[in-house]
Order: sequence, then C-alpha cells, then structure tokens
Amino acid sequence: MRRLLPIRCVVLALCAIAAASHTHLAHAQSITVKDLARVKGEGESVLRGVGLVMGLPGTGDSGKELVSARPLAQVLQNAGVPVPDLKELQKSKSVALVMVTCTVPASGALTDDRLDVHIATLNSAKSIRGGRLFLSPLSGPIPGQAVFAIAEGAVEIEDPSVPTTGRVRLGARLVRDIPTGTISRTFDLVLEPTFSGWSAASQIAIAINDGYFASPIHRGPPVAVQVDDRVIRIQIPDPELDNPGPFVADVMSTPLNPELLRLPAMVVVNSRTGAIIVTKDVRIGPVAITHKDLTITTTVPAPVPSPADPLIERSRWAGLETDARPVEQARLSDLLRALDRLDIPSQDQIEILQTLHKSGRLHARLVID
Repeated sequence: MRRLLPIRCVVLALCAIAAASHTHLAHAQSITVKDLARVKGEGESVLRGVGLVMGLPGTGDSGKELVSARPLAQVLQNAGVPVPDLKELQKSKSVALVMVTCTVPASGALTDDRLDVHIATLNSAKSIRGGRLFLSPLSGPIPGQAVFAIAEGAVEIEDPSVPTTGRVRLGARLVRDIPTGTISRTFDLVLEPTFSGWSAASQIAIAINDGYFASPIHRGPPVAVQVDDRVIRIQIPDPELDNPGPFVADVMSTPLNPELLRLPAMVVVNSRTGAIIVTKDVRIGPVAITHKDLTITTTVPAPVPSPADPLIERSRWAGLETDARPVEQARLSDLLRALDRLDIPSQDQIEILQTLHKSGRLHARLVID
C-alpha cells in the first residue's frame, strides 16, 4: 500500500495537468468580441507638430533656408541668445526641420502617458541619424486645437535606407487627457472592416445575448441587436445602469466560435515589410501568370526516363491548375506553388495578388496594410 499510494498520486497529478492543458488549449483557440469589434466613438487619433532635430553631424538643413533658420533663431531667442541677423546661421547644418506626429490608441491616453513619435524631414536635410528632437508641442489634427503633448528625445532610424525618417520611442508625454467615446444607456459595437459581414454580426449578437441570459437571474428583451453588417447595438439592462463597467467588460470578453462567424476568405498584405498572410480557405479561378522578364523552367521526363537525359521546356508563363476535377477552383497550395515556381520577391508577389484581385480571379478579400 505504501508503494501504491505515491503511484496513485502521480497518476492523479498527470490527469489534472492534462485536463488543465486541454482547457488552456481550448481557451487559446477561442476569440472574443474585442478581437473583432470596438465601441463606436473609440478610434485612433493623431497629434501633429513641427520641430527641430539637433546635433546632426553636418547632415541637416542648410542655414540659408529661412524656413529652418527662423525656428532655430526663435529657440535661441527663448534661451537668451538672440540672433539679430539670420545670416549668422547660414553655415549651420546641424539642425533639421521635421514634421512630428504621434498616434493616440483607440483606448485614449491620460496625462503623463508616454507614446512613440514619428518624425520626417521637411527640407534638404540628408539624414537625421544621431540627432535629438528638441521640445516640440503636439496639437490635435484640426488647426487651432490645443496642445495635448510635448515631444522630445533621441532619434532612432527605423530603415537605414531612408535616414530622413525616424522614431523617438516614448518621446511624447501627454499634458492633458484624450478621452475615448462615452458609454450611455445604448451604445454600438462596430466590426473592423476586415471582419464585416451579416453572418458575423448576427453570430456576435447571438453570442452576447446567450452569454448574458445564461444566468437565470437575467431576464428581459435582448441586450444585443444586429443593425447591419458592421454594427451591433447594445442596450444596457436596467439592473446594470448604476454600474455599467462590468457589463461592458463582459460584452467585450464574450467568447466567439470562429467557425460560426463564417468570416470571408482574406489575403492580408503588409506592403512595407512584404509579409503576406493567406487564410486557409482562399480560392482562385483558373489563370495563367507571367511576370516581368522572368523565365519559368520546367523539367519533363523523357519518353525513356533518365535522370541524365531529361527534356527541358522553357516558358515565361506558369499555368495555375488544380489536381482535382477541372471545374474545381485552385486552392491556397496552388497559388503558393505558382508563386514559388516564378521565384519572385515578395513585393512582386503583392503586385500579382493585386492584379488577380482586380481581375476577379482572387476569390478573397484583399487587405493592403
């Protein structure tokens, strides 16, 4: 009995771990409402301003450019070093005039929050590598709006081939709150464009209602009603009005079954990095592909197969077919195989995808990011 007891404990422990792993996997594969939708009124906003990048090793704007010399003279004036004549700055090439932008997330931002800043030169500066952004006020996108943040910090070049643009990580500090949309008795959930569809909106409304009315203490009319292919209207029940926060949190965390949503087939492309994401159910119609001056080489076995004596056929066209019946459409594997045969770079693959989409042969939603 003494020997069997530890063994039994080990078996029970392994069963518990397996059950926990299965539960974790099930949760990992699920998605929630907040993954596909946002509350109407919540959205990204952009702050903007004009600033100076200083400390450049002779790669900045020419001091002869008055549009750059004037703000530099003003900075010196504010620091107690007046410049009576702008000609005194003509030999300066250590400063660059830049456009400064900052994207505020959809969740908003509060005073003293820090956000990344993007900068780009406005004049003849060759590079802002090694420079530092001087204190720059950032206002709202509409002329005349108040200052919401102050930007400052060391410049990082993100793309070495484009040294005239860069980033200041956490360079903007908020000096006033930027709130998100307010929640009233009724509010709308808006599906992101890539997930829009009557079926998806309907299933999300059903899931929210099922989740709320799963408890026997909750009764009454539906809390979620589909409005169109992107909007689900939420009615906060009377018992939740005094403290709607937990109710809104439950709505946004409602689990969804991706299979029931019947989301459209999608090809998502990042034009900057060349990344291409294709869902497994993408199909394309019969098509032949040629691209620029590339040549496709196909080796066909000779009548008497011999590795030492193959028959070589050369063509600038690559036919895209399926291995199944001719009436069936090509699947993802066929598209990838054709692009692989063309041996083309990712940017050219994006061009091919755009052309396929325009021709109506790419039976999926093409998203260019």
